[in-house]
Amino acid sequence: MLEQILSMVFTTSFGYSIIRITSPILFAALAAVVAEKAGVTNIGLEGIMMISALFGVLFAYWTSYWWVGVIGAMAVGVILALIIGIFALKLKTDIILAGIAINLVGSGGTIFLLYLFTGLKGNTASLTSPSMLTPKINIPILESIPVIGPIFSGHSILTYLAFLLVFLVWVLLYKTALGLQIRAVGENSHAADSVGVSVLKIQYIALGISGALSGLGGAYMSMYYSQSWNTGIVAGRGFIALAAQAMGQGEPLGSMFASLLFGFASALGNKMEGMQGFSSFLVSAVPYAVTIIGLVLYASTQVRRVKKARFVEKEKKEPERS
Repeated sequence: MLEQILSMVFTTSFGYSIIRITSPILFAALAAVVAEKAGVTNIGLEGIMMISALFGVLFAYWTSYWWVGVIGAMAVGVILALIIGIFALKLKTDIILAGIAINLVGSGGTIFLLYLFTGLKGNTASLTSPSMLTPKINIPILESIPVIGPIFSGHSILTYLAFLLVFLVWVLLYKTALGLQIRAVGENSHAADSVGVSVLKIQYIALGISGALSGLGGAYMSMYYSQSWNTGIVAGRGFIALAAQAMGQGEPLGSMFASLLFGFASALGNKMEGMQGFSSFLVSAVPYAVTIIGLVLYASTQVRRVKKARFVEKEKKEPERS
């Protein structure tokens, strides 16, 4: 059985699957990073991805252009994230509750919206056409390289955008004035306000960027990964992305590596479904089990770090008293 798993893992098709599955998680993880840097936790990623995935398909269907669907999904993501911001920042609702409300709308309200706009129930498979799907890109030279080519070439344009955004988000946060303001607001909003930074404005901007990124994740799911929208399309990826952001210590690069870990777990679970001797229920739990294990390891390292910091602080105080 172990030999079966190893022979399956060390294949180019498995590597391709990891990249493909990681992309939507990475979009949402980057969304969580930007929001968290501004001190606003966007727990509504799951619902935003779900709703954006639906509207991405609808916009692409109405216009017959996939790029209109992608832009539409991003716009819907921004609107939903700003709605969370209005309730949390202006109306002083708990931001966690506002995010949960968006998640509930994403799980149940999308079925009503689908029926309202199309008369369909459950999925949009009957609406799908090639013009609605994001194109795959075969990278010249790279595609002809053995092993590497089949893994990294031939993905959706959104896949390459997801990994490019890791660098772009890092540049935004650490090389621009806006990024400095976002980090300042997240670290100490009162200090940022005292030097003339509009805290609310920056938090709205961060939530808007977060919504756009999670909207891209939703568009990826419906316009490439599943090639249609259905009621279980996101399948917890928004929550997994929050875990990836935490495990990556709130940094774009760390979140990318954590997303790749969850992508590996999901790809492994998908491949194991076709193997004899594995329960389908056990296999479907693999990504979520890895998420829990990862968060436990992250929490334990954080606890050790806090204890070490307290010990060092205590050691510094003792000579001063003597």
